[in-house]
Amino acid sequence: MSDKRHQLVMTALELFYQKGVHAVGINEVLAASGVAKKTLYHHFDSKEALVLAALRYRDDSFLHWLTRRLQTAPAGSERIGALFDALDDWFNSRVDELLPFNGCFFINVSGEFGEVDHPLHQQCSQHKRNVAALIHAEVQALGITPSRVAPLTDALCLLKEGAISMAHVQGDLTAAVKAKHAAKQLITAHG
Repeated sequence: MSDKRHQLVMTALELFYQKGVHAVGINEVLAASGVAKKTLYHHFDSKEALVLAALRYRDDSFLHWLTRRLQTAPAGSERIGALFDALDDWFNSRVDELLPFNGCFFINVSGEFGEVDHPLHQQCSQHKRNVAALIHAEVQALGITPSRVAPLTDALCLLKEGAISMAHVQGDLTAAVKAKHAAKQLITAHG
């Protein structure tokens, strides 16, 4: 990624995440990035293309961060616990690479582009599937009955999403800790 393109994507991501996509105009992105309009349109043919690039960048950086965090714990239930420890750090803005916590960028953007066939909504949905695949792999490592893997994965994903929502909408910065406790109970019940 060229320096100017990267600068535009990073600036757009920060502004869109902080204020919302519809609330931020191209001129604000240009002013904050210090990049000329001609350069922006050399890299992106529309604001939507810039939003898509910001979503893809966030997906990639979030998945790399989460994967690294999960790998700090042994596979299985401890690694699932590490998922919620990572979320707790994110909610409490202790993860510099993810910007100060303002909810889930993908939930926020999908709320602004609610038509399920819209490319931006589709990218948000893909992110959720990517994270679910990471969780699915950890559930499989538990060694539980194969028929219980999908239901437990779904339950853990619901806990994760609920914790994100509670942390953002209700300001409950302990939501990940609560979800971790519930996850332990689910794992025991599926064991």
